[in-house]
Amino acid sequence: MAEATTLRNAEPNCLIVSCHPLKDSLCHHLVGRVAAGLEANGVAYEHLDLYDRGFEAALTAAERASYFGAFDGAATRAETAQLKRAETLILVFPTWWFGLPALLKGWFDRVWAPGVAFDNAPETGAITPALSGLRYCLAITTLTSPWKIDRLILRQPVKRVLKGAILGSCAPQADFEMLSLYGVAALDRTRLEAFGRKIDRKIEGAAARLR
Repeated sequence: MAEATTLRNAEPNCLIVSCHPLKDSLCHHLVGRVAAGLEANGVAYEHLDLYDRGFEAALTAAERASYFGAFDGAATRAETAQLKRAETLILVFPTWWFGLPALLKGWFDRVWAPGVAFDNAPETGAITPALSGLRYCLAITTLTSPWKIDRLILRQPVKRVLKGAILGSCAPQADFEMLSLYGVAALDRTRLEAFGRKIDRKIEGAAARLR
């Protein structure tokens, strides 16, 4: 089940989407840090844990068949509603094989759909952005690999996809930031706390945007 926390009698305007199968994972710890920061800053939020929700990653036959017409989003109505009311989106996930986890990729495939995240031009299939209410996206990810491989050799493929391909097509007005924690197999408390402070600063900035 997705959690919802509403503060100051406000409608949730921040959506956390997390994706990790283990409850004692580093990603779940980082979600807790994000949530604590939002609460400390009086920001109303919803939390969608894709594993807890039992979200199905695969695009269905009905969804694909309707992709260039009246999209059949019946199976993802709840997730679609969360996305459409979010002004701030915070993603917390592990980077696996320098890509998004399957469930998170599926969330983008099925929820960031025609008529929701973008509109299709009937004649050409060209898309125009539709998520006009989204103002800010923060991606927080963990990697076993060292920073040199991600940044220098592969040139941050996850960041390029999120910022350039997905937000660039569906919400170009939204500011994007990313925090990557590298070498997590050898993570110690000092480095974890330093990364936590980076999260705190980003959450403070996100809260300021929503005031």
